[in-house]
Amino acid sequence: MRVIDGTHDPALTSWVESANRQGGDFPIQNLPFAVFRRSGSGEPLRCAVGIGDQVLDLALLGAAQPLEGLAARALAACAEPALNCLMALGSEAWRALRQGLSEILRSGSRHAAHAAGALVPQSDAEFALPARIGDYTDFYTSIQHATAVGRLFRPDQPLLPNYKWVPIAYHGRASSIGVSGQEVRRPYGQLKPTGAQEPQLAATSRLDYELEVGVFIGTGNPRGEPVSIGRAEEHVFGLCLLNDWSARDVQAWEYQPLGPFLAKNFATTISPWVVTFEALAPFRSPWSRPDADPQPLPYLDDPALRVLGAIDLELEVALETAAMRERGAPPQRLSRSNFRDSYWSIAQMVAHHTVNGCNLKPGDLLGSGTQSGPGSGEAGSLLELTDGGRRPLALESGEMRTFLADGDRVILRGWCARQGFARIGFGEAAGIVLPAA
Repeated sequence: MRVIDGTHDPALTSWVESANRQGGDFPIQNLPFAVFRRSGSGEPLRCAVGIGDQVLDLALLGAAQPLEGLAARALAACAEPALNCLMALGSEAWRALRQGLSEILRSGSRHAAHAAGALVPQSDAEFALPARIGDYTDFYTSIQHATAVGRLFRPDQPLLPNYKWVPIAYHGRASSIGVSGQEVRRPYGQLKPTGAQEPQLAATSRLDYELEVGVFIGTGNPRGEPVSIGRAEEHVFGLCLLNDWSARDVQAWEYQPLGPFLAKNFATTISPWVVTFEALAPFRSPWSRPDADPQPLPYLDDPALRVLGAIDLELEVALETAAMRERGAPPQRLSRSNFRDSYWSIAQMVAHHTVNGCNLKPGDLLGSGTQSGPGSGEAGSLLELTDGGRRPLALESGEMRTFLADGDRVILRGWCARQGFARIGFGEAAGIVLPAA
């Protein structure tokens, strides 16, 4: 588990004044990473951290060599057009760089004058994927979501018997992952309408979102060498927001016996910001399993997991329809949940993924699966909110939704807040639905 240190001190302030505003996503206690360039400039992409409403250009900052030792080596890796080189350096390097950047950005820093020249307003930046994503695996870690979807697709057996024993996942499509602002074309697929004798090729009429957390792998593991549950978090660089867009009518027809294919491989949207595990240290929570449920096999259990294996991360999904946008109305929040309610933890995802010898690599992405909570209003998809489309959702604009319409913009948000620590945020992962080709 990452430790709480001076970089988390809630009394810290920054000479970047916007970082000191109450309720902001990017105070000095956060320092999330991204990859950017100035909008429309054609400049090379490079790594950055978010501070207030600004982006700190780490390539430009590094040219002045403000850091020494391991921190300097880590900063030099940030001149690359992706975070993979930094990710590969390991947790000690990440921690050293975080400490160095915190000292550079805090009030009274002797580096303030030079670092100010490396700031770019976020409003003037365009963001790219934070890493070169070689592989993408999407898990199914919310038992509330798994049960709700099971009731719709398999009423006779909503939760399959292996769910409480094994972290279920499928191999996703890395090539269609895009960063926030992604345009999602309504996909075609083979589907079988209710009452039809034969399937047909058609554009999906049941397009949905999935509110998820993305997990970026930092250091990998050699092929054939599993990562133990006790060391799993050492291999995690940080978290982002993730929307695993889903065509539910295609999914219902194709998912047996091998799981999702065309229903999900057409688009996945992630936030540009990666919040490091170091920044999340104050927001760890106990992980537990109900006494009546099977307890994890030994390779998926650990004393530290029980003490601090969960993360108190608030998640929210909002919808902006074309009509709202035209009237200047704000997006409407549809649901809110918390990642700490996940049935399987991040460490268990990593340990299980590698137990057969699978080699993870820097920049690989794991999805948590839809994060639905136990309470009403905590469903992470329209499939659940509308009971499979049987109960349309009434919006404040007067519109109705069972599934997404063309022109709809889906916005995911996330943040951590706890008494005695500064609130930190994840920014947004937003995408807009375009008509079928």
